[in-house]
Amino acid sequence: MTRKDKWGNPVSHISTDAVARLERATELLACYQTDPVAELDAALAEHPDLIMAHAMRGAIMTTTTDKAFEGEAAKSLLAAESLARHANDRERGHIAALRAWHDGEFEQAVEQWGRVAVAYPRDLTAIQFAHLGDFFLGYSAMLRDRIARVLPHWEASVPGRGYVLSMHAFGLEETGDYARAEEAGRDAIALNGKDGWGVHAVAHVMEMQGRAREGAAFLQDSADVWAPGSLFSFHNFWHQALFHLDQNDAKAALRLFDERISAGNFGQALELVDGSALLWRLSALGHDVGERWKDQADKWETRIEDGIYAFNDMHAMMAFVGAGRNEARAALIATVERVAAGGRGTNAMMTREIGLPAVKGIDAFGRGDYRTALDLMLPLRGKASRFGGSHAQRDVFSWTLTEAAIRAGDRALAETLAAERLGLKPESPLNRDWRSRARDLTAPKAA
Repeated sequence: MTRKDKWGNPVSHISTDAVARLERATELLACYQTDPVAELDAALAEHPDLIMAHAMRGAIMTTTTDKAFEGEAAKSLLAAESLARHANDRERGHIAALRAWHDGEFEQAVEQWGRVAVAYPRDLTAIQFAHLGDFFLGYSAMLRDRIARVLPHWEASVPGRGYVLSMHAFGLEETGDYARAEEAGRDAIALNGKDGWGVHAVAHVMEMQGRAREGAAFLQDSADVWAPGSLFSFHNFWHQALFHLDQNDAKAALRLFDERISAGNFGQALELVDGSALLWRLSALGHDVGERWKDQADKWETRIEDGIYAFNDMHAMMAFVGAGRNEARAALIATVERVAAGGRGTNAMMTREIGLPAVKGIDAFGRGDYRTALDLMLPLRGKASRFGGSHAQRDVFSWTLTEAAIRAGDRALAETLAAERLGLKPESPLNRDWRSRARDLTAPKAA
């Protein structure tokens, strides 16, 4: 027997309780609140044949981009596939997407979730996983357009409309439509102040527009609403730390690292990425971060051989450089070279084009070989989106290159990179400092 959830999506299960649990898990995930997996596990304990619960659980595990969850993802995938003969078309689409991601074909998986969302435009789960996949692939236009496809089906009366608005807001921000992005993000927050993705989208707008003081205040003043119970708070606090750094307030950034960003003890790769990204920015500016690199490096060392996502590998190298782990650096380079030579799967492509030179560039920076770091990383800036992340996250390329050019004594390049940064954020104290440092370098002698 097939039932329909409150959005009209078919669920091949007879139990109204099972459908209700799926609905709760769907909204918890969309809001990034605890704990959709616990809700799904409770549903499966009562209804082990609930196909969508297996498919959704597996997708949550795989999109952590963390091999630590690979076993659980495989368990959910196999359970879903064993029930596939009883599934409807929608559920089979979810299973196919999960299989593709598990097999390393990220692009195929995202396209499959996207097709499900076209056929069932109120399938919030398919929409969200396609959106997350577009993020991990760096598909900026699709972050916007894939949501625009379904938005007409989410009228004001449809429960959960705000979650779709928040995804659209992020897509608009990533494609430079800042006014519309902020409006959509604030509309989403007005519908539900706990919507971590909506808060995230507005923070991104302020980051890209150089509204650092306003951005820090926005996150601080709203945190009591969105942070409690949030699965995503570490990342929004990371954005707040960036706002402080842009104002040259390293102490405030480090305080957020200690109290908000690392407070979850870096249980998964997504958290480790933010921790490394913040400490790297601080260290590159010459700030002493104490022993904070040690815990980061310890956690990344357990993942050296994973080779699961090139974006992670670059941030792992930051930690190994910061902690002075030379053996770990060499081992990571070996892993990344192996993945790049593998030839199959989306991550192999990402690693060949971006990941390998980025990892080697960070390593060179750590050795004080700034010219090699520049040679490796400068050509990546125009295509860095190919290995995922947001504009704000990939700004670490510009950050590292600007500092490397100054340390290499390359005044012309340093001034050029500082000018680029000031073109985007002319009022940034940090960018003005870089320009001043670049101008203080000895001018090259005429030939």
